Amino acid sequence: MNGDPHVYETLEKLNIAYEYVPHPPAPTIDIAMQYWEGHDAQHCKNLFFRNHKGNKHYLVIFDCMKNLSIQGIEKMLKQGKLTFASEKRLQKYLKLKPGSVSPFGLIYDKDKHVKIFLDINLKKVQKISFHPNDNTASLIISFEDFLKFLNYTGQPYDFLNLY
Repeated sequence: MNGDPHVYETLEKLNIAYEYVPHPPAPTIDIAMQYWEGHDAQHCKNLFFRNHKGNKHYLVIFDCMKNLSIQGIEKMLKQGKLTFASEKRLQKYLKLKPGSVSPFGLIYDKDKHVKIFLDINLKKVQKISFHPNDNTASLIISFEDFLKFLNYTGQPYDFLNLY
């Protein structure tokens, strides 16, 4: 199976069932969409930001079909000026590469440095999909199990109405 073995180990440890969908590298939503046909999960955008001082980091998760401006996200999160975090920061905190940003990378954030913001509309979905820390596959899990995963990581998270 493609992806990070630690993701699969963690899901199995938590007794979280998943559907595995292999596909060619899909570093963008536009590319990934062609491989999602026939799957009844909510696919998400996962944006990794840092604050202007570079001492706080945020993962923002929302419906992949929605577009949000950074300025709009700044207003909603009330965390000051945000920019996309660098590849170095993405690697440091989540052990991920650009084009593979996934909340499953939170298994590596042992210091609970990254704060998560989820769109409240995701609470309405049954299933949700993310890369397994590698953009050559997607995993579909129940939204309830996704929250179970987040709670296991101990990461702080909030739901916001992002649009």
